[in-house]
Amino acid sequence: MILRYLDFYSYIFRKKSTSFLFKLPSVKDTWLFNCTEGSQCNFLNQNLKINNLSKIIIPNLHILNISGLFGLLSTLNLTGRVKSLHIYAPLGLRYYLDLGKKYSRTNFSYMLYVHVLKTGLIINQYDCRIYALKFFHNYEFFLVQSEKYGTFYLDKAKSNNLIPGPTYGKLKKGSSFLLADGFILDGSSLTSPNRLGYYTFCIYLPFYRKKFPDIIKKYDFTLFF
Repeated sequence: MILRYLDFYSYIFRKKSTSFLFKLPSVKDTWLFNCTEGSQCNFLNQNLKINNLSKIIIPNLHILNISGLFGLLSTLNLTGRVKSLHIYAPLGLRYYLDLGKKYSRTNFSYMLYVHVLKTGLIINQYDCRIYALKFFHNYEFFLVQSEKYGTFYLDKAKSNNLIPGPTYGKLKKGSSFLLADGFILDGSSLTSPNRLGYYTFCIYLPFYRKKFPDIIKKYDFTLFF
């Protein structure tokens, strides 16, 4: 998974809201947090494929966080998109979108699903889980990526006269087998070490929190928006 701020200068702490994305190259999928003004232009400037976008997550309905939403949705419509799009936001965004479509006389060629944010698990896909936690009038998010199995050494398995089949999958998971002659086939010796998952904390308004330094020590990455 690739983490990237959509606005290159967004990492500077300032009052302006920022957008960042999670890119999953293995499945050609992108998740966007916040949709600030000019988001579609930032996609093009960073050579990102806008049609790979499948989810938009918005922590609150402040105008800075949704000012680029209608432009982004319209751009997707102009590209001839047919794949559905999911938006996760607090209650009220659906009315904003309905009014926007009414007064601009716009309809989208793709299915648009709006999910109301609540505390708890909101996304569980591609070995990634996103949890939402309400903090006053905002939502903050925890992203947890599952542990990945190591690379299976195919050449080493063939050198041990192992025939390709379901056994390969079990060995890759670290299983061991006791053969009839007493030989122990250890899966851990045929794979590289597992890659640990990581925890990402997406935090809003880090200022004026006494426990903020202690909070960020618990996570591999901390993103601000």
